[in-house]
Amino acid sequence: MNWGTKLLIGMGLFMAFIITLAVLMIKSGSDDLVDKDYYQKGIEYDKDYERKSQMQKDQAEPEISIGESIRIIFKKPMTGTARFLHPSDHKNDRIVSLNSGITNEIVIPLTDLAAGHWKLIIEWKSDAKEYLYEKSITIH
Repeated sequence: MNWGTKLLIGMGLFMAFIITLAVLMIKSGSDDLVDKDYYQKGIEYDKDYERKSQMQKDQAEPEISIGESIRIIFKKPMTGTARFLHPSDHKNDRIVSLNSGITNEIVIPLTDLAAGHWKLIIEWKSDAKEYLYEKSITIH
């Protein structure tokens, strides 16, 4: 077998490899890198950015402490929601309604939350302004 035959066999194997990859790419139905509702998420991103900026502008960041329960202290009375997102298992995600009343303090028991890493997203209204706060927390 001379070098020309080896060259043709190598080129043929490479072409077969490329064709196989192209066929697999065309057969795959979904593109996991693009959300189905990406346009709506883009619009919501602008709103989220404005609410985060408003929080920083008004210095309204809540104080969060974690012990036997999660204690959140706000600067002013508020109403809103807290979302607990568990990155490894979305079945564990929780949404808690919040209303601080006069005390500006909320205590959330840890009974429904598994130990581990969580992303806490707090959305609230106070004095006719909307705020958004995100923080990664660890529950032991």
